[in-house]
Amino acid sequence: MDWADELAARVSGPQVVNDSKTPSGTVHVGSLRGPIILDVITRALRAAGLETTLLYGVEDLDAMDAQALLTPDAVERYMGMPLAHIPDQAEDGHGSYARHHAQVFIDLFADLGVHPDRYYWMSEIYAAGTMDPYVRIALDRAATVRDLYRRVANVQHPETWHPVLVICERCGKVGTTIVTKWDGDRVFYECRADLVAWARGCGMSGWVSPFGGRAKLPWNLEWAAQWSVMGVTIEPCGKDLATAGGSRDRADAVAREVFEREPPIRVDYEFLNVGGRKMSTSKGRGTAAHRIVEVLPPEPLRTLMIRSRPNHAIDFDPEGTDAVPRLFDEFDRLADATAGRPVKGELAPGFDSVFRYALRDPDADIGAEAARFRPSFGHLAFLLQVPSADIPALMAAEKGEPLTEREVAILDERLAAARAWLEDYAPDRARMAVRAELPAEAAALDADQRAFLAALAGTADAEAATLRAGDAWQGAIFATAAGLGLPPGRAFAALYQAFLGRPNGPRAGWLLAGLEPAFVAGRLREAAAAGATMAPTGGAA
Repeated sequence: MDWADELAARVSGPQVVNDSKTPSGTVHVGSLRGPIILDVITRALRAAGLETTLLYGVEDLDAMDAQALLTPDAVERYMGMPLAHIPDQAEDGHGSYARHHAQVFIDLFADLGVHPDRYYWMSEIYAAGTMDPYVRIALDRAATVRDLYRRVANVQHPETWHPVLVICERCGKVGTTIVTKWDGDRVFYECRADLVAWARGCGMSGWVSPFGGRAKLPWNLEWAAQWSVMGVTIEPCGKDLATAGGSRDRADAVAREVFEREPPIRVDYEFLNVGGRKMSTSKGRGTAAHRIVEVLPPEPLRTLMIRSRPNHAIDFDPEGTDAVPRLFDEFDRLADATAGRPVKGELAPGFDSVFRYALRDPDADIGAEAARFRPSFGHLAFLLQVPSADIPALMAAEKGEPLTEREVAILDERLAAARAWLEDYAPDRARMAVRAELPAEAAALDADQRAFLAALAGTADAEAATLRAGDAWQGAIFATAAGLGLPPGRAFAALYQAFLGRPNGPRAGWLLAGLEPAFVAGRLREAAAAGATMAPTGGAA
């Protein structure tokens, strides 16, 4: 996480951090990387003592250009129209298509610990006349704009092209219009039927004023104008906009050569690929952001987004994999290491900073948060499938004392996430159930495994008072297997066959801790007796 602190160390004076989003459809989980990076930058700046304002904007005057999210009958009517002018097809009380999709997305921010000081909507900024001075400058310097497009991006516009998009007076479309003349007060535009492949213009033409929200700047110029309007000093940039000659390079050139200001510091960030594919909001692909937060609470989700430097791509596939449980485990390792508890494997330097920035509360007591008891996500997912398991009591026994109020909240949050994961994302191997009767598969256990189960049943009787938590059971399993010379893998397989009817499962100690002690002892003895007539396999392997 040194990148954020390094950035904060090399700037001075008040800072304005900004980002924005075009609400062209259901927003996928990858789009959360930008706001979380934005928040990390803001936290680092404020920690360095710099006055910092965080802004987030909605580009709701952009044209609808992706029909995947529109019903067939709506394509002809709405393709090419400003998103702010398209009705909310969900009919759930939002003022427009843009308001619906943007609000669903930004409603997630507060729970993720992202708290912009101000949200802005470009339809309101234009309507208020705030962009009018920049529309005028762009039109007055149209030749300069055409020249820099040629130099920076190798985009060739005709000499009549002017950098403004009029909202057609007849059909209301903005993506199908082109401006060819400017007289200092009005522009001449045409709404062409074949200007773009994804929308059809109506053929209207005429002279109109481009001010007061009647027109908008093309994205590269609008972006640069926003920096001046908002006083932006730092703005992250997704990889799709950061390519050589791409949108950010053009906007930087426009800022310097047209609006005569230095562009903000840029922090380029890579995509989050879901299942190996880049996700697209406009095409309606990807795991929806508002769905993924059901299985990834704020802190594991923030960990996913910030554990790598911004310019490193993230691969994440929640469906049919163990990616979600592994992410919880990774956050828990960060917490354990920050608290000074031993962890398996090596952690990269700066792990404590990753943990600090992963917390949703920027003012949290880092030591206190790291020290809290956090139950294993995978174990909770299993316990949810155990009938009558008293999960809060089991977690208190595992901790060794009652859970604090904050730890109860963590448990509840993880239980809700585990339920959602089991319902929508978990692989088949994670869905399991303790058999009410001894599984038939237990008959295949060999004599060594049955001897192990019988010995473990004796341990369960003799040490019932101490075998209350998963780690205690885990220790007893290893000790009993070692005493008989049975390899741990075969011991665990015997337990899984006896209780689940399969050769694998969750951590066995926590499996047994989640069950009634009398049931565990009885099942161990029953399984030990199963197949007793089978010939021994010849001793421990």
